[in-house]
Amino acid sequence: MKRGIKINLVITIIVMSVSLFSSAQKVAVKSNALAWLTATPTLGVEVGLADRWSLNTHIYYNPFTFKDNRKWKHIRVQPEVRYWLCQTFNGHFFGLHLLYTHFNAGQVPFLFGAFPDVKKYRYQGNTYGAGLSYGYQWILSPRWSIEGSVGIGYKYNTFDYYECRTCGNKIGDGHKGYLAPTEAAISIIYILK
Repeated sequence: MKRGIKINLVITIIVMSVSLFSSAQKVAVKSNALAWLTATPTLGVEVGLADRWSLNTHIYYNPFTFKDNRKWKHIRVQPEVRYWLCQTFNGHFFGLHLLYTHFNAGQVPFLFGAFPDVKKYRYQGNTYGAGLSYGYQWILSPRWSIEGSVGIGYKYNTFDYYECRTCGNKIGDGHKGYLAPTEAAISIIYILK
């Protein structure tokens, strides 16, 4: 997928989320603190759709290259529909989410053997997936909340791999599907309305 198409996809998702603001029961902005620990800034928007239903969209972005050309550069979009057991934005919820990630990675360990030779090759490609999540939100004040959530699902990677980490010829391409965690979050939330 070309860079312009990816950027347009991200902008479209943001615009769709923002367009729901005027009709939403509640609107919140959030950020996943766990992702920040991996040097991945995040921004999320969640809108109440109806009694016990909400739409949550997170965008993760990591543009960094670290010492020894270690990197896990990526942009990830993860929209999720949530069903709340008691009331929207309070207590337990279950979610169904999709995900898309464009990545460029080398010299970082990956769980579940997604890229077993990541120390030898640099991988560039896309991940598509879907999963289920469970979470809980604690209300701290009328405007602030904290949320914990976990998810599991299916991921499918398509990628090219290269001989060296900073340059070199393309060695080949591949694809791989697997079950894996799709979400791990401790989010700080600010309610806009």
